[in-house]
Amino acid sequence: MFDVVLPFWISIAVLSVSQGLAVALAGTLRIQRLTPLAGRLWALIPPLSVLAFVFVARAAEAASAQGLTYLALVAVPLLAALALGWLAHGARPLRAILVLLLFALAWADRGGLVGEGAALLLSGLSCVALGTLLAAVTPARWLAGGIVAMALADTALVVSDLLQRPNNALNAAHPAAGLPRLQSAVFGSAVMGYGDLFIAGVLGGLLAARLGRSAQLRAAGLTVLLALCFDLLFFLVNELPATVPVALTLVLVALRRRRLSALRPRAPEQPVAAAPGRGAPLVR
Repeated sequence: MFDVVLPFWISIAVLSVSQGLAVALAGTLRIQRLTPLAGRLWALIPPLSVLAFVFVARAAEAASAQGLTYLALVAVPLLAALALGWLAHGARPLRAILVLLLFALAWADRGGLVGEGAALLLSGLSCVALGTLLAAVTPARWLAGGIVAMALADTALVVSDLLQRPNNALNAAHPAAGLPRLQSAVFGSAVMGYGDLFIAGVLGGLLAARLGRSAQLRAAGLTVLLALCFDLLFFLVNELPATVPVALTLVLVALRRRRLSALRPRAPEQPVAAAPGRGAPLVR
């Protein structure tokens, strides 16, 4: 629809803002049936998603990339529908129908800004759904540790240059019939991995479930600010772990809560009157 080539700084800024939106849109899910599924092991999903992608993709780059392309083509719209209909903040069942419009735009204008924006919304919403579900079955401290571990693993892989080849193969893969690529976030001249949106959705789900809406919105704004500042490093390097601003937001939120807790005055302890006959006189 629009063959406009955006400069990189605008393109990457849009992707950074999309991370903040993923944090802000995550909802809460409290269903008794999920209680038996709850456990600490779910916290391994964020860091293992990065490691598994690298080692599987390097073992069979072309096949893995094509497989992930078709997996995303099916899973992302379904998860996005769950987000709009049930799992995102302010979700309504009828809103799930909007996924059909977004998918049609992403298909009709693949490679254009409108199509890329629609695909980005689908990917971001799917990460909102995943983050909400993961927060519902994972203890808060363990999930927070999983977020930090994912950022550390991502950083190590980027620094060691182990992530570039699998990412290039995944970004180059595309489904048949001109169907949209939903396995990564692309807008203008910038590309962001699906995991970078996923970690934002997980942070949003964690904050929505444990700290409430106001803390979630503040963290969303902080995520955008840190991500935009982090983007300045692209003047020096060509690839950055975009999971870092999200993890850093979590750390800053935790430090702020600890500081406020330390400054909050404690209620004075009330003296306990002894029972008659146990050594303390009664006051008449």
